[in-house]
Amino acid sequence: MTSSSIAVRELPLFPLPDVVLFPGRPLPLHIFEFRYRIMMNTILESDRRFGVLMFDPNQNEIAGVGCCAEVIHFQRLPDDRMKILTLGQQRFRVLEYVREKPYRVGLVEWIEDGPTQDDLRPIATEVEQLLRDVVRLSAKLTDRKIELPDDLPNLPLELSYWVASNLYGVASEQQMLLEMTDTHERLVREIEILTSTRNHLAARTALKDVLN
Repeated sequence: MTSSSIAVRELPLFPLPDVVLFPGRPLPLHIFEFRYRIMMNTILESDRRFGVLMFDPNQNEIAGVGCCAEVIHFQRLPDDRMKILTLGQQRFRVLEYVREKPYRVGLVEWIEDGPTQDDLRPIATEVEQLLRDVVRLSAKLTDRKIELPDDLPNLPLELSYWVASNLYGVASEQQMLLEMTDTHERLVREIEILTSTRNHLAARTALKDVLN
């Protein structure tokens, strides 16, 4: 039985300030706090999985929905510190905290996007085109070569996670996208965000052209 077939399980939890992990996305970490060194040594002896939850330092709150991370590579450093590379797996909702010491462990349930009858390819194509516009304008504005990766996901669900994970400086917005359980709804919100970003960059680029 795989862990994804278990509806509810206990999961060690790692709150991170303003960090939102999405399925399929990498997250490198430097582990130095004593309690998390204990946690990593424990999970490395089991299934290498723990939960990442966004901690909001302004509100002093830990999100109730997060993403399971799997350690895919680790390097031990002096003083028992560790560099690890993780990959986002399933999303989860914390049902309750089982214990707090030496690190948090929660009882969690997995969450997934609901099935849809709609063809999401047209809206995914629109998201990708907006992405290309944003990258092109950003490159022009900064006089740098910026390109989208060759392995940009082409499936609507995976694309929605990719876009959400690459929004910078808006952890609360990312958290909202993580908590959505409707792929169409997530893509629509991303179209709104990318359209606003594109329009902002287009205005700045036009101003730059005038001044030059």
